[in-house]
Amino acid sequence: MTRDTVRCPDSSGLHIPEALYDRMLAHCRKSYPDEACGLLAGKGDRAFDIFEMTNTEPSPVSYFMDPKEQFHALKVMREKGLQLVAIFHSHPQSPAYPSPKDVSLAFYEEAVYIIVSFVDREKPEMKAFNIVEGNIEVRELVIG
Repeated sequence: MTRDTVRCPDSSGLHIPEALYDRMLAHCRKSYPDEACGLLAGKGDRAFDIFEMTNTEPSPVSYFMDPKEQFHALKVMREKGLQLVAIFHSHPQSPAYPSPKDVSLAFYEEAVYIIVSFVDREKPEMKAFNIVEGNIEVRELVIG
């Protein structure tokens, strides 16, 4: 199992409306200096809705989504005919790259994993990845 980073040559980017992008950043900023987390719902490569989750393990290096909130979000997605398209969380002190723990906990292979880094708090960096069987593939984010 390799943990090399490669760009997905045959995958399109994940499209996130600017309003959802802004809400993701605001949620992550609000949780600083701890990690924030949440879900994006949509269809295919397009996000249409955001679910800001409570980090029940408040820490600057770890997150765990509230299981009841997560269950509720997935139920609402189904009711709206949407699917889980992305899981996001912040890295308050480290780069926008999956940590070994992020990789080991990447259970939703169909979802894009988005990491928001606040190494530079004035200019947060957001990157997206597919994580499948320990392999990390960079995904393009299209905002707007």
